[in-house]
Amino acid sequence: MIIKKPDLAKLTLGVLFLSILLASCFLVLRPFLPALVWATMITIATWPLMLMMQRLLWGKRALAAFVMTLVLLLIFVIPLFMTLANVAEKAPVLIDLATTISKSPPPELLWLKQIPLAGEKLFELWQQILASGGQVLFTKLTPYFGQTARWLASQAGNLGLLFVHFLLTVGICGLLYHSGETVALGIRRFAHRLAGERGDNATVLASQAIRAVAMGVVVTALVQSSVAGLGLLIAGIPYTMVLVVVMFLLIVAQIGPFPVLLACIGYLYWSGDTTWGTFLLVWSLFAGTLDNFLRPFLIKRGADLPLILILVGVIGGLLAMGIIGLFIGPVVLAVGYTLLDAWIKEGDQEESKAPSSVKME
Repeated sequence: MIIKKPDLAKLTLGVLFLSILLASCFLVLRPFLPALVWATMITIATWPLMLMMQRLLWGKRALAAFVMTLVLLLIFVIPLFMTLANVAEKAPVLIDLATTISKSPPPELLWLKQIPLAGEKLFELWQQILASGGQVLFTKLTPYFGQTARWLASQAGNLGLLFVHFLLTVGICGLLYHSGETVALGIRRFAHRLAGERGDNATVLASQAIRAVAMGVVVTALVQSSVAGLGLLIAGIPYTMVLVVVMFLLIVAQIGPFPVLLACIGYLYWSGDTTWGTFLLVWSLFAGTLDNFLRPFLIKRGADLPLILILVGVIGGLLAMGIIGLFIGPVVLAVGYTLLDAWIKEGDQEESKAPSSVKME
């Protein structure tokens, strides 16, 4: 029997050309990959809402996809556009304010005395800081205020690019809403071809993890920033829309809304409006702790996964990959955790089926 030797040249050239093809596809799709990943995450997270919208609109998929795309446009793109407009309009004022601060002596912060309960102690602490060399430190730091303001103003161009990126993301979401089942079937068939039943299960789990993160992180951030923004609006804080966007990003990044809320409280006391300052202080305690019970409840509704696994994935993904890591991190950990758990359970089942040892007398 003649054993046919493998054609190494043919195999090598095949692998080479396949690699070139994959690399070329990646280079062509690379500008669209961030928007495609974001659109996939958003579509998976909001798919139940799209199905509900389709039922309300007489089963018309195209109409439901159009309405959902319009809602995303109103939620994401228009607030970002308003933020860009405010930044562009107020950039000169911000630079002038920072320049004025950099040339001024340290403030006495007399308004600290008007803060309920802790006002006197905070004022004494500030005086001690100034007396122990804080004035020298302030003098050294003030030149950086103007530089920071100019840097923030220069980032308006990057925000414009982000605006275009959001538009592209919303457009891809519309396409995925219209043909979501076809795309999902193709991904599941590929995963099944790659890893059998486990691949298919991992794909379903990934979608559940994305929905859990969207429910537990994004929806929590949306509700919490809206509640905090309502308090700012009632207290008469200017540029509420911009501050709500900033708080939303801080909450998504697991920092929370307190930096913005404390700055607004300080602004009210500084301007002498102690009544609304006290109101906003009480409101901030409620809005700032809202996520402590809202996030675990929503995450458990999205997927039956350990809460610590989701939170570690969110924070670790954010530190490793930026904003998109908020979704990728929990998905990776959830899939890895489930596969490891299934492998351990298979081992336990095999041990239970194995015959027990028989003692010989």
